[in-house]
Parts: sequence; structure tokens; C-alpha cells
Amino acid sequence: MSALARLTATETKLFFREPMIVFFALGFPPILLVILGTIPAFREPDESLDGLRVIDLYAPIIVAMGVALFALNALSQLFATYREKGVLRRMRTTPVKPRVMLGAQLLMATILSVATMLVVLAIARLAFDVRLPRQLPAYLLSYVLAALAMFAIGLLVASLAPTGKSAGAIGTLLFFPSVFFAGLWIPRDSMNDVLRTISDFTPLGAGVQSLQDAAAGHWPQLPHVAVMLGWTIVAGGLAARHFRWE
Repeated sequence: MSALARLTATETKLFFREPMIVFFALGFPPILLVILGTIPAFREPDESLDGLRVIDLYAPIIVAMGVALFALNALSQLFATYREKGVLRRMRTTPVKPRVMLGAQLLMATILSVATMLVVLAIARLAFDVRLPRQLPAYLLSYVLAALAMFAIGLLVASLAPTGKSAGAIGTLLFFPSVFFAGLWIPRDSMNDVLRTISDFTPLGAGVQSLQDAAAGHWPQLPHVAVMLGWTIVAGGLAARHFRWE
């Protein structure tokens, strides 16, 4: 655990040396929320949404989008760049094991993304009067499960991609369908049955529904929990199996 803690602290310091990645992973979600919240129509109750406002629906979607940005663009690109520049090759001569390296990346990403989530929730509440989650433990559980699933996918991309640029390209290709099925363009409530079913089997789709359930005061549904855990186990296992130092 001491090795994991020290490596996590080091990885966090290195992460903040990449200003563009830091901006898009940590700064862009709150900025997007502010932009959407300034649209007057998004702050008006909508009868078709059971009296909710559009901004109420988009708060958890933006939280999920922040996870996708961190996992598919920041985490995957940084890790693949380490391999490309020989950082991992030099680390191979140390007692650090692959699972410790992957664990440090996951822990760093989880801590920083939770901080971003708290900022988004604070802005949503203070600036746009979005209610805080009624079931906070369920909300945090849903968030962590969705984050772990996406981070495992990001690490899988990093394990397979030969360079940092290719990891960024693959991550970008995965990002857009991920946030589409999370409801960024079409909220899940407005999707047809086919799109909704596909969304239920994606980590972000299941994550957004779980966050919305928790915001309404309910615990996440077991099928959605199973989907997120399944993605975490499968993608995380493949990432560890295909891990390469160089």
C-alpha cells in the first residue's frame, strides 16, 4: 500500500504538468455546465420532462462526460506516452509490478475526477438551483462504478496503443459514442427503445441512469450495477493482461 500511495502521489504531480490535458479533463465539464446553464430555456420547467428543467437532466450527464474525458483522453494518452518515451521501460528495473502501476493510475484518476464531480455539483446547485442528490451514498457509489468502468477502458486503450497520439485518437473515437449513449445529444428519456437498450449496456449509459436514480432518491438498479462492474472486470483484466513496459 505504501508503494501504491507513493506512486499515486508521483503520478498526480506528473499529471498536472500537462496543462492541456488538465484543462479538458478537469476544467471543461464545469465550463460546459455554465454555458448550458446560461441558456434561458434550459432553466425553465418542461412538462414533457415531468416538470424538470433541461439543466436538471444535464447535470449528471456532464458529470459522466467528465469521466469519459478523463478516461479516454487524459488517462489513456498519458499512459501510452509513458511507454513511448521509455518511462515504463526504466520503471521496469524497479520492484514496481504492473498491477501497482495500473492501480496508481486508477486511484489518481478516481480522486481527481471525484473532485471535478464535486465542483460540477456545487456550480449546478449554487448557480442554477439544481437539487443536490437526494440519495448521496447511492450517487457516490454510482459515480465510482461508472468511473472505474471507464478508467479500465482507458487503461485498456493505453495498453494496446503503440504511441500517445494513437491512444488519443482511439480515445477520441470511443469518446463520442460513449457520451452519445450517455445522453449528451439526446437525453436518455428521449431515446427510442433501441437506443435506450444499447445505452443500458454501455458503462456511461448505465452510469447516467444510476446517477439520475440516485438524484431522485433511489438506489441504482441491479442490471446497471452489473453492467458497470462487468465493464470494469473485463476491460481491467484485459488491460492487465496486455500490459507492456515497452
